[in-house]
Amino acid sequence: MASDAERTAPVTLRSLSRAARSGGRFACLTCYDATTARWLARAGVEVLLVGDTAAEVILGLPGTIHASMDFLVQLTAAVKRGAPDRVVMADMPFMSYQASVEDALRNGARFLTEGTADCVKLEVDRHSVPLVERMARAGIPVVAHIGSRPQQAKMKGGNFAVGRTAEEAMALVHDAAALEAAGATLLLVEACPGEVSRVIVDRATVPVIGCGAGPACHGQVVVLQDLLGLSDWQPAFARPEAQLGDAIKAAAAAWAGRVRSGGAEDAYRMGEGEADRLRAMLSTGTGTHAKA
Repeated sequence: MASDAERTAPVTLRSLSRAARSGGRFACLTCYDATTARWLARAGVEVLLVGDTAAEVILGLPGTIHASMDFLVQLTAAVKRGAPDRVVMADMPFMSYQASVEDALRNGARFLTEGTADCVKLEVDRHSVPLVERMARAGIPVVAHIGSRPQQAKMKGGNFAVGRTAEEAMALVHDAAALEAAGATLLLVEACPGEVSRVIVDRATVPVIGCGAGPACHGQVVVLQDLLGLSDWQPAFARPEAQLGDAIKAAAAAWAGRVRSGGAEDAYRMGEGEADRLRAMLSTGTGTHAKA
């Protein structure tokens, strides 16, 4: 999926599956607004993830669990409007699907209808098979996010890589197989060794997206702010491709200096003779808004 023709063609879940089966690769980036979505689509990025990371990078909150349904649904709709021919994946936020299957169905449906998402992402393991089965039967395309799961960070005191031992690796392999069998449309594997993701990819019949999970995955995703050099810290697998933070800082400093020196643009002009008429009105006190 790297040619110019493919980049301009609409991307669908089906086209991602075809690419994965043929050994192709596709790119995924987080996105939170229509303008950025438009430019990422023009760059040929196939999948845009409206991540619950928006709680951190957009709202400045301390973790992903602080993203709300209403907030993410609105962002998802904005991203889809900006990139209608890309696959838009919506993160289901903390406690939007964990309490009950009914909650998951209702909230997943909101992302598809109000948010116009193409699929929804859930942080799950094989214990969530009944939930994924119900959502799939209802027609909600599910991306099963396994491995490191940020919504559970408080349980472990932070985010950690998984699959470093043979036992952990086998658990991930079993999770992937069970969730695919339950009807997951895609798998997303976060923060695990490349050897483990290779096993998952070799056994899967659906596309596998990696997030710090090695090069074997069909797709790769990172947080956009990390890629653009806007983060004060980013993980090792999200090497910046630009330093827009420094560029924004320099541009803002230059603008502020120009404003302080009186160098703002005088962009508009009155019609011919209107300035003379205004001066006359001011001197005589006439005109519609003159004081009585």
